[in-house]
Amino acid sequence: MQVRASRAQRIGVVSAAASVMAVSADTAFAKGAFPPFDPTFFASQIFWLAISFGALYWLMSRIALPRVGEVLAERSTTIARDLDQATEIHAKVEAVAKDHEHALAESRRNAQAIAQEARTASARETDAKRHATEAELGAKLAAAEKTIADRKTAAMKHVETIAAGAAAEIVGKLTGQSPTDAETAAAVKSVLSA
Repeated sequence: MQVRASRAQRIGVVSAAASVMAVSADTAFAKGAFPPFDPTFFASQIFWLAISFGALYWLMSRIALPRVGEVLAERSTTIARDLDQATEIHAKVEAVAKDHEHALAESRRNAQAIAQEARTASARETDAKRHATEAELGAKLAAAEKTIADRKTAAMKHVETIAAGAAAEIVGKLTGQSPTDAETAAAVKSVLSA
């Protein structure tokens, strides 16, 4: 059974590793060259550079770049789909707008037809009322003319009687003799008919 190292032991291991690194760094600097530029380390640096570059290249080509490619492909598919949907929606909107314009024009034509029909009906009704009023007024005028003619005839009959009576009195006072009613009526008729 493995026992976990205590905290003090772990701290001791870390401080020992740090001391070793500090001593090796001091030795490298003691020679006077900066370690990455020291020619004695070039072979190991090139080796680890080649391994790091190869591992990074393999990771990028096998893992990262395919994922980026998938994301780009998905994005281009999404964009193409959205553009297609936008084109469809635009076509539908244009069709709806065209239908709306057609319906609006049809409504205007219907409204104009209804207004014309209402004007025509109103004109017919007005003409009918005018003709009815004219006929009524014509009938009243004819009745009034008949009444006037009847009254005139009646008045003329009374005028003849009154004139005959007045003429008989005048003749009687002027001449002293009263004419007969038949003579007076004949004389008045001859004067009125002339």
